[in-house]
Amino acid sequence: RFGGVITSRRNVIKYRTHAMSQAFKLRIRNASQVVQIACNKEEFKTGADSMNELCILENATLIADHEGTIIACGPDSEISQDPLFTNASFEVDINAEGKSVVPGLVDPHTHPVWSGDRVGEFAMKLRGATYMEIHEMGGGISYTVLCTRESSPAELETLLRQRLDRMLKCGTTLIEAKSGYGLDLATELKMLKVLHAAKDHPISIVATYLGAHSIPKGSTPDAHARDIIENQLPVIQQAKAQGEIDVEFVDAFMEEGIFGYEDTKRILTAAQSHGFKLNFHGDELHTMHSAELAAEIGAHAVSHLEKASDAGIHAMAAARVHAVLLPTCPYILKRSGLPTPDARKMIEAGVPVSLASDFNPNAHCYSMPLVMNMACLTMQMTMNEALVASTLNAAASIGQSHRYGSLEVGKAADLLLIDHPNWEHLVYAFGDPPIAAVVKHGALVQ
Repeated sequence: RFGGVITSRRNVIKYRTHAMSQAFKLRIRNASQVVQIACNKEEFKTGADSMNELCILENATLIADHEGTIIACGPDSEISQDPLFTNASFEVDINAEGKSVVPGLVDPHTHPVWSGDRVGEFAMKLRGATYMEIHEMGGGISYTVLCTRESSPAELETLLRQRLDRMLKCGTTLIEAKSGYGLDLATELKMLKVLHAAKDHPISIVATYLGAHSIPKGSTPDAHARDIIENQLPVIQQAKAQGEIDVEFVDAFMEEGIFGYEDTKRILTAAQSHGFKLNFHGDELHTMHSAELAAEIGAHAVSHLEKASDAGIHAMAAARVHAVLLPTCPYILKRSGLPTPDARKMIEAGVPVSLASDFNPNAHCYSMPLVMNMACLTMQMTMNEALVASTLNAAASIGQSHRYGSLEVGKAADLLLIDHPNWEHLVYAFGDPPIAAVVKHGALVQ
């Protein structure tokens, strides 16, 4: 089949031992396709062969228990005859005949907490202004910092929830979300507390502290690095211990004019000493050897990588550092001449590759189906690879593939119902993807 291998497991049915309660949260039956992504509990997939081999069940049924966990996934002809389910009731019971099912999409790089828009900068880019030229004029991150510092937590939470709602409509059920538009401790904490307050939203959130997103006005890279290491990180750690925030990762923007190799290394290794995992921006506008640094210090993931070196790519592969690629970024900065990341080289080298929207005031994109389409057209990824990179691998890049990213027994029933018997229409119909329903932890949420 063009675009990748399909594995059909018609005669396999797997479910956990379960009490004979006769009542379950969810059943999706008679689906033309259930795209499991993985069927052997893989943490992530690497290499073209693995990423193109999707576990797809045809004419299939999926059942979730009251905790929203998948307990059965297999051919409808077998599940419908199982004594555990023949007389059972279901809170949500969907006849998916003529439709397909894929895992909920995972967006592992977003900046969703901010105020003020930068639509004026879009016009500047169209006239040829580069990212760093706009930054040096006081625009870009600096402008958003000013607006976000002035906004109340209530205003920021309202804006965040509106953005999460729009992401959910586009099929996203799990995100990584960064701070980074405060730079000072008070605003960074405010942003992280806003993310914590939104934990009741259907979209699950993995929070990242990004105090090292830029250099505050009047400061220097060295001074801001010292402030982060000596003042901010200890307070962030304490706030997490007290349950005020829930930060998993620390990020830094490693770029010319922002943080160089040594300052970035200082910040990230200090973050490790406080027990945080590392997931940082690197090798975007210039070759900063961020990929090599990530491998050296044991970072979990690096985002961007448009200018990653061959040596860096191979170092990431050897160290199993995740590459989070953002096709929206070179798209929005096309007139600046920013190339797309070399996804093919990374996949062939064995790097775990993920896709993300990079949602922020500069790349205002909520839609992972659009991101997948862009990855296929601009980075020569297949549709199968793009789906793996937006589900299982994306979840793994933020440490969540034990629970999310594939439709396997024991994992969360986060899924999309596609209004077509062929799942590929999710990528093909990028302007208005045919998402008929969104399910989160077994509940219908969209």
